[in-house]
Amino acid sequence: MVSMVLGAVFGLTAAGLSAFPGFPERGSPGGGTSPHHGPSTSPAVVRGRPSAEAAPFTWTVNSHVWEDDCGHDYVIDRPPGQVPPPPSVEDAEAWANAQDAAHGGETTVQLAVQGRTSSAVVLEALHVRVVHRAAPPGGGAFDYDMSAGCGGGITPRYFEVGLDAPDPVALAMPGRKGDVIVPARRFPYRVSVRDPEVLRVTARTGYCACEWYLDLDWSSQGRVGTIRIDDHGRPFRTVAVTGLPRYTYAGSPRHWIPEPPRTGSS
Repeated sequence: MVSMVLGAVFGLTAAGLSAFPGFPERGSPGGGTSPHHGPSTSPAVVRGRPSAEAAPFTWTVNSHVWEDDCGHDYVIDRPPGQVPPPPSVEDAEAWANAQDAAHGGETTVQLAVQGRTSSAVVLEALHVRVVHRAAPPGGGAFDYDMSAGCGGGITPRYFEVGLDAPDPVALAMPGRKGDVIVPARRFPYRVSVRDPEVLRVTARTGYCACEWYLDLDWSSQGRVGTIRIDDHGRPFRTVAVTGLPRYTYAGSPRHWIPEPPRTGSS
């Protein structure tokens, strides 16, 4: 079982995304749009060694993974007339950054890890750090369903975490490859240049506006360390959608039309 540790928890009021201090606008200095699937620039933190020393593996992260490349929600503090049509999943990151959108109800982070050489690197544990938590936005925020933007290797390792639990724990979950169920497998994992791993972590909330990131512990040839996995230098953002006005892109001509609000975290 992967351990999950809560970090500092801040205020519990927020009128909207821009009012929540943990949700800076993506267009602010240091934000911007990062290349889809691009490598994070977060430094490796090597215990007992200089922080600039490189980890013995490479990694890329994508936080805009949609269920079956289709179903996903974003929370945006703009009315339907100011929101463009939903993107394809390949363009989701740029679209979401342009709208200063937060993930609605759940965020799925896919992390690909590969060793630099043939020497084995052991991935010891994955920790989820919640650094800000507040009440979800109310008036002025809208839930947009991306299903109308649907399009149609390595089997990932699946994990799920409930951000609303007092002491959340990330759980290894079974996955699927075609029609075959892939059993859950807990840490540790081993990677090398010829033996990569893909980790897929889905974090859900029904009650909070949460900011969080991942810490990945590793060991190799007598060295140990931790590398932070985040959204290109910023925490991941997940906002509860329960009760928010909800829209889907449909009709003829196609436009944002209202549908019943969600009543739970999914």
